Amino acid sequence: FKRGRDFAAWLGLTPLQRSTGGKQKLGQISKMGERTLRRLLIIGASAVVKLARRRGASQGRWLERMLARKPPMLVAVALANKMARTVWALMVNGGVYKARVAAA
Repeated sequence: FKRGRDFAAWLGLTPLQRSTGGKQKLGQISKMGERTLRRLLIIGASAVVKLARRRGASQGRWLERMLARKPPMLVAVALANKMARTVWALMVNGGVYKARVAAA
């Protein structure tokens, strides 16, 4: 894959684009592509979202802001998309994931 978005699209985690009259409208996820990996990423993201709603968003301000204005399942899919892009970057660069340590 050339970009992280291409990998996320292959997993079916990117929104459908419907354009009319020069306006772009983003809809639901496409659900095209690799079903098993998509489900696993969404299940993992759902667990993080559920924990963040109970204890407060420890994953950072992004998750906190998203939960304040969007439904939990939509946030889980957005987080799964973000995780897929991170996985792609790690595979391309040959890196190892290191979670950020929360400041005390």
